[in-house]
Amino acid sequence: MSLNRSLISPTSSPLLERALAEKLARRCEAVGGLGELEPVAVRLGLMQNTLKPRFREPQLVVFAADHGLAVDGIELPLKRQSHEQVHQLLTGQLPVSVFARIQGLELSVIDCGLAAELAPHERLMPRKIAHGTRNARVGQAMALEQAHAAIRAGMEIGDALRGNMVACAGIGVGSHEAAALVLSRLTQSPVRDLLVSGPQMNAEALAHLLAIAQAAQGRHRDVTDAVEVLAAFGGFETAVMVGVMLVAASKRHLIMVDGMAACAALLVASRIASAVTDYCVFCRSHSHRGLDQALNLFNATALLELGLDSIDGTGACLSWPLVRSASALLTEVADGEDPGPSQPTPIPVAVEETVLDGGAKVLPPA
Repeated sequence: MSLNRSLISPTSSPLLERALAEKLARRCEAVGGLGELEPVAVRLGLMQNTLKPRFREPQLVVFAADHGLAVDGIELPLKRQSHEQVHQLLTGQLPVSVFARIQGLELSVIDCGLAAELAPHERLMPRKIAHGTRNARVGQAMALEQAHAAIRAGMEIGDALRGNMVACAGIGVGSHEAAALVLSRLTQSPVRDLLVSGPQMNAEALAHLLAIAQAAQGRHRDVTDAVEVLAAFGGFETAVMVGVMLVAASKRHLIMVDGMAACAALLVASRIASAVTDYCVFCRSHSHRGLDQALNLFNATALLELGLDSIDGTGACLSWPLVRSASALLTEVADGEDPGPSQPTPIPVAVEETVLDGGAKVLPPA
């Protein structure tokens, strides 16, 4: 399928925004301010272009792939290989699987480019572009044609997903580092800021990561176009996410962005159609300091800060009740309350009537 970037409409609507704020003010009179829930509720109304935002069949989608950078000795998260992480997700061995179930989120895992072949599973969607990317330090991570193929695959997935909310997270050994390289190049941010996990990070490990990243940057020093940058440095999970995000935004669906790979995908998607960021809220499953910098690139903060140390969408799961609560502020009707319209009442516009002598008079609104 193809996507006309003009189909992604900005959410800006002063009339609707004012009506949403007034509705929230009435709701909050009895209880006082509701802090950060209120701007989230306004954003949800603007995304869905309604005074009554509602969600149906919410999806948590984890995109998985292997990365050529891993051959340079990148430390494994929790010492698990990419296919082992996916197996644990699919078999309910990780907390995120439990959280998704109790929050009513449908969990799917997409094999975008794992090196291993996985056994079929009802929640596994095989969309393998290749058996992992190549090492960006010695060549392009993927061919440009593969990057385009991955984005198209993501668009097909996004078009087929049920519901009107998709939470996106990416996993795989080297995923964080590949995404950091994409973000660094597209924003001209120091890659070190995206790789430093925190003050406790081992100096030798950081030096090793920086040597790999800087060698990759030098190899592709002249690449600046967003999709070409994705091909030079990125992972298949990031590329497939780009397509999913573009289609979700074109349908005015909420996108919950969780983790470094999802941030990189969003940045690439925004270079294709800038309005895609209007449909996003940010979550975090990882306390990594580099993710702080990634969120700063979007002038964003995570909905919740819980000090988690995973990369599998746990933060999106735990943030979902907050999003539903923000929506309920506008949608759920208290006993005896007028349910009200779904759209704001248009502001009356004065009608100008031109008279024969060339003057004009303004008539009052009908």
